[in-house]
Amino acid sequence: FRWSDIDFEANKKDGHGDDWPVRYADIAPWYSHVERFIGVAGSRENLPQLPDSDFQPPHPMNVAERYVKSNLERAYNGRRKLIHGRTTNMTEDLPEQGRSKCQYRNQCDRGCSFGAYFSTQSSTLPAAMKTGNLTVLADHVVASLAYDPQTKRVTGVNMIATQDKTPKAVTARMVFLCASTIGSLQILLNSRSEAFPTGMANSSGVLGKYIMDHPFRAGASGRVPGFLDKVEYGRRPTGVYIPRYRNVNGQDADVDFVRGYNYQGGAGRGQRSPEGFGASMKNALRVPGDWGFGMTAFTECLPYEDNTVTLHPTEKDRFGIPLVRFNVTYRENERKLLMDAYEQGVAMLKAAGLQDVRGRSAVDDQTPGRGIHEMGGARMGADPKRSVLNKWSQAHDVSNLFVTDGAQFASASCVNPSLSFMAFTARAANHAVDLVKEGAI
Repeated sequence: FRWSDIDFEANKKDGHGDDWPVRYADIAPWYSHVERFIGVAGSRENLPQLPDSDFQPPHPMNVAERYVKSNLERAYNGRRKLIHGRTTNMTEDLPEQGRSKCQYRNQCDRGCSFGAYFSTQSSTLPAAMKTGNLTVLADHVVASLAYDPQTKRVTGVNMIATQDKTPKAVTARMVFLCASTIGSLQILLNSRSEAFPTGMANSSGVLGKYIMDHPFRAGASGRVPGFLDKVEYGRRPTGVYIPRYRNVNGQDADVDFVRGYNYQGGAGRGQRSPEGFGASMKNALRVPGDWGFGMTAFTECLPYEDNTVTLHPTEKDRFGIPLVRFNVTYRENERKLLMDAYEQGVAMLKAAGLQDVRGRSAVDDQTPGRGIHEMGGARMGADPKRSVLNKWSQAHDVSNLFVTDGAQFASASCVNPSLSFMAFTARAANHAVDLVKEGAI
């Protein structure tokens, strides 16, 4: 999913967090660049809060999902939409990459042998290796970055071999740090020197602050009546999606929270509960159960300065690297988002004609990190006194250091961030090439 200007402008408009130094127009070409490479299946919807991608055809909805879509959109006069889930499981071949379309086998997490499911192993790593410019160092852990105070540049990477725990250093003209949000922050915080006593490129003092994740697990489910003569063949890698509808056109008058949420879900037929014994029970289990539909909300987390990660002063891992300490909590705005998602989810499924509808609030069942969409900690911004990186994902203090994962994000949206991580990374890499050509790095 792409982010929109509603996401990039949110901090400035509602006053929570610092303004992003970029807007959607800056990132849109790089979204397209990434999408054409990875292969994104989805449908064009022309929604301001969820821009369309360069799509391959979507994975079709099943009959129960089409039923819910029709009833839901009719009940809300089209103000709330149910659309195809967008996924990097291809519906068309990419022969130039040696990848073929999805076979509906549900083997994604085993590593798709067809390459239909985008991954480093199927796509980016083979492409990088074909250039002849890639050296892969397995069995090494990065501990810190090396820095030269005279040139004010990073000079390489300090590593530890995992087999015998011997240290190793690699010099570099520039460094792209993309170790996932918490991994990158751990490395930056552990890269201390006389110039940066609290961590690499931390003259602003905001390194490790403003940590965010997506609160989730609130939602609703119910039974879809009918269609008992229908079964679904194959195993789709995606379902359906209800885009954000709260606070899209400014602040909604009927809610007292900012930002919004979406739902991800789908429909399917489960197995009937076993009854009886022996052959009769076995035969009964061959008959599918009713159609059910469920959806889970992903809500936005505001950027709070005191949501932090730091390094433990004494505890270290087996390689001698300080452990990360988390001090991250959700607040009242997140609780209100979750409660609204729960209440509205129940109301929507009832309005869509589902039976036995039940909801889950999950307000008191939230631990940051469970959403595995960690962001923040080395945010980008226009003011070097209030941010770690500039608009090119480049450290204000260290010109040849780029941080291109979720650590750079100044807000969290409610939308899955992975596509944005890749778009920002491609954009930063292109800018780095320009700097090299100019002789600036």
